[in-house]
Amino acid sequence: MSESNQIDIQSLHHAVLRETENDSLLEIDPNFYRNLANFIGNLQKQEFDGVENKVKDTMVEMVIELTSLLIEIRLDKISKSPNLEISHLLDEEKFILDSQEEQKERTEMIVSATINGKSKFLESLAQNHKTKKIVIRFLHEVDEIVGADLEKYGPFKTEDIATIPYENAQALIAKNVATKVHLED
Repeated sequence: MSESNQIDIQSLHHAVLRETENDSLLEIDPNFYRNLANFIGNLQKQEFDGVENKVKDTMVEMVIELTSLLIEIRLDKISKSPNLEISHLLDEEKFILDSQEEQKERTEMIVSATINGKSKFLESLAQNHKTKKIVIRFLHEVDEIVGADLEKYGPFKTEDIATIPYENAQALIAKNVATKVHLED
């Protein structure tokens, strides 16, 4: 990584200021978020005693706040910009926009099916969603369950990882018996 791509609190603060002072989406280093993640990770790994540790923890909180603010500002600009400069979007921002586009498509699909009387299609969508499998990690022991797909799952021990139907996973997550496994986990 070259010196110009190094992230520190000052460069992050400067990026946030530049983005807030400008109406259009600014071009920033394509690796900005990855470099920022490395900076935060390295900062969090540092171990100090006493006051130095409190200072480090405060710095980490400040960097996290600035990061959240920068992302919110950029996403707000992206959503409100009629003539967005696509080349200024970072890959991580494109990832977010992709999910928003998928949400719009799904909304249009449901509205269209509803207003066109396609109840069987809606029923099929609902059933497919209920039985769509997701990965969860168990926080407590759970006896065998019958899934929304009528298959048997379990029993499970604490810290077990399993792929089960969405509807069952959501019920377990709501009861704090399990947690969804995310890509970064």
